[in-house]
Amino acid sequence: MNHISDLREDYTKHALRAADLVADPFTQFEQWFTQAEECELHEPNAMCLATVAANGQPSTRVVLLKGFSNQGLVFYTNYESRKAIELESNPRVSVNFLWLPLQRQVNITGRVERVSKVEALKYFVSRPFASRLGAWSSPQSQVIASRQILEANLDQMKRKFADGEVPLPDHWGGYRIVPETFEFWQGGGGRLHDRFMYRRDDADQWAPARLAP
Repeated sequence: MNHISDLREDYTKHALRAADLVADPFTQFEQWFTQAEECELHEPNAMCLATVAANGQPSTRVVLLKGFSNQGLVFYTNYESRKAIELESNPRVSVNFLWLPLQRQVNITGRVERVSKVEALKYFVSRPFASRLGAWSSPQSQVIASRQILEANLDQMKRKFADGEVPLPDHWGGYRIVPETFEFWQGGGGRLHDRFMYRRDDADQWAPARLAP
């Protein structure tokens, strides 16, 4: 494993200057996300979500962004999962999007709020049949004795909802991340990366500032 310290890549594809930025970080994020899609990156909506438990222990996992607007970023989960339990006790989060082929990252911090039942239902019915069954079959984050338990649960749900109508579980829904900061990171040569942080100023306007790499 000694070779790990020798793994490195110089990032020279792009630069990010203040003149390249738009005033609104939501628009800036949308532009970068669109470029990631246009480059046909695999799952550009994958984001690493960090939460903190009541005892101060952080945890991370990758979730999928399923909605984005000026109100925030939306993802869905089981409300009885570890992440949801941590979010209910501490709604402060951060997420990271890593788009390596573009040598870019976006870091966003903020607070979460639950989306409405109507919004959750609208998304839930758009999911594939197997995914809707999975929401009913898996006690997410709970200890189970074997995979056979999951498969038995799934078989039971297949029989229960054989007509194809799968209702929204009470324990399943979405969260909206309401951003407080955005950081746009563009890899640079010699590790002189370009970083810009947006925060709201005293006039409640978004103000970008360059950060040292």
